Amino acid sequence: MSNIELMEKALPVAPLKIAALDSCKELGQKVNNYIVQFRKDTRKESLDSPLFCNYQSDNYLISCRCPRFGSGEAKGLLDETIRGKDLFVMVDVCNYSLTYTVNGHLNHMSPDDHYQDLKRIISAANGKAHRLNVIMPFLYESRQHKRTKRESLDCALALQELADMGVSNIITFDAHDPRVQNSIPLHGFDNFNPPYQFMKALLRAEPDLKVDKEHLMIVSPDEGAMHRAVYFSNVLGVDMGMFYKRRDYSTVIGGKNPIVAHEFLGDDIRGKNVIIVDDMISSGESMLDVARQIKERGAGRVFVCTTFGLFTDGFDKFDDYYNAGYIDRVITTNLTYLPPEALEKPYFVAADMSKFIALIIDAFNHDITIGNVLDPTDRIHSLLEKHRAGIPF
Repeated sequence: MSNIELMEKALPVAPLKIAALDSCKELGQKVNNYIVQFRKDTRKESLDSPLFCNYQSDNYLISCRCPRFGSGEAKGLLDETIRGKDLFVMVDVCNYSLTYTVNGHLNHMSPDDHYQDLKRIISAANGKAHRLNVIMPFLYESRQHKRTKRESLDCALALQELADMGVSNIITFDAHDPRVQNSIPLHGFDNFNPPYQFMKALLRAEPDLKVDKEHLMIVSPDEGAMHRAVYFSNVLGVDMGMFYKRRDYSTVIGGKNPIVAHEFLGDDIRGKNVIIVDDMISSGESMLDVARQIKERGAGRVFVCTTFGLFTDGFDKFDDYYNAGYIDRVITTNLTYLPPEALEKPYFVAADMSKFIALIIDAFNHDITIGNVLDPTDRIHSLLEKHRAGIPF
């Protein structure tokens, strides 16, 4: 039975409300629009029942804000009641475009600032909402997920703090290491991945792409992305290769050991198109070096698919590599802030995740299984069948 059919037979946990913080306003509005449409199309026969009070609505978003004082301090405000509601709080901790002033000085909001605002909204809602859920696409401090020598465990501490504040479910995407959920073993933690959205965006951008062993190959840029590449290669039925990073562990630059070289393990890629799969692009140096080496080994087109496009050093290097023919497409999701400049690049493709998030929220609100949402294999196979048959999707 599909999730849509399950939802039509299930009762909502409580009336749905979504609090999209300023960092996530645009994505929150798209998610809201999808949910409005889902529920308008529902075939429930008892919508007049009190159990479905406010089930169909033109808007599930609530007004919330975190105004700041001149000193930089802030407070969380909810402009409408959320008592008895199933509240989903959405935050993008990587949205650096927002600013505030501290004693007249302009500050760009950091992940720490966004996390504090999240806690402020939770604090304003706690004790009143029926259930609290947090949607944090890029998991706060997820790159500091394990301890080496004398280091902090920031991500685990943040998850424990949210659980202690009364959050029932934490929903994230492509966590750097999902094992961090072991810090809150008795609380809900769901980690979703976007392979279906990647393939949909790629096949729309490259309608002539042939998906078979003779023409396509999946490459992991390092050991950490292996599980993503293995899944892609198995579902698509193509070969896989891997680069591993040789690092200089005697020095630390920018908080990490510098990469000395990338070494490739895998079959000959000459003449094949290549998809490089990873969880994020930060500065992009590592990814671009891998793309260059792949192209120098005789690959055809090179497509980069990453969940989070942070582009911390801007787009100049990506422009240079595109002009040099090392990369053909860079596909990232809209789960984190994308500067307008990115959307103007001829090589850039955004994979829209708003419908996926709307399905997740709706499934959680009805308290039904999310197994079909978690496993995109059937949807990818259906997508490939349409692509090979020339059917629009």
